[in-house]
Amino acid sequence: MPGHSLFAGKSHVVFDAYGTLLDVHSAVQRHAMQVGPEAGALSGLWRVKQLEYTWVLSLIGRYQSFWSLTEQALDYALARHPNVDPALRQPLLDAYRDLDAYPEVPTILTRLRAAGQRTAIFSNGNQSMLDRAVASAGLTDRLDAVLSVDDVEIFKTAPKAYQLVLDRLGVTAAEVVFCSSNRWDVAGASAFGFTTVWVNRQGVPEEYPELRPAAVIKDLEGLL
Repeated sequence: MPGHSLFAGKSHVVFDAYGTLLDVHSAVQRHAMQVGPEAGALSGLWRVKQLEYTWVLSLIGRYQSFWSLTEQALDYALARHPNVDPALRQPLLDAYRDLDAYPEVPTILTRLRAAGQRTAIFSNGNQSMLDRAVASAGLTDRLDAVLSVDDVEIFKTAPKAYQLVLDRLGVTAAEVVFCSSNRWDVAGASAFGFTTVWVNRQGVPEEYPELRPAAVIKDLEGLL
């Protein structure tokens, strides 16, 4: 397993939140019967537009909170799926505030800390959004820090965003293992200098061949 050598000389394991620790599709899944047959497509488009907005704003030098972009992305997804009852907007947003953690997450975080690693989240989510999500998923006591790009007002993959991890945790890039399910995030973190792990939950093809992760795993159990 990659865990035996991956953590040599490392003090912190830092995780992306959405898609890595928290299932971004669990919001729509909770209301799948009401949403109807377009539930999967709606959820997928909601996520795609949410991320697209972060990249566009960062490139043009503007910033809005991730929660605001989450709302805007859902509005777009609902507009593209007019057969879905628009009255579901608020229930879907409420569900997104309290996303489910993937099943293995609590145990792996606990085991990492027992092995001497400090654990943290570094996310595009704004702080209040993250704090609620972490609490509702029961992860608060399993994390040493929850960091948000809100503090620097630029989204990943900007180097200034990843620099926040070093500044807030008081570490060097060489001391950090960074884990994300998003291949673009892994590419950005690798370019910054972190040792990276791609949590390829969906089994999607490799990308960014010049910015490879140190390890590829199907879920967090692959860390240990």
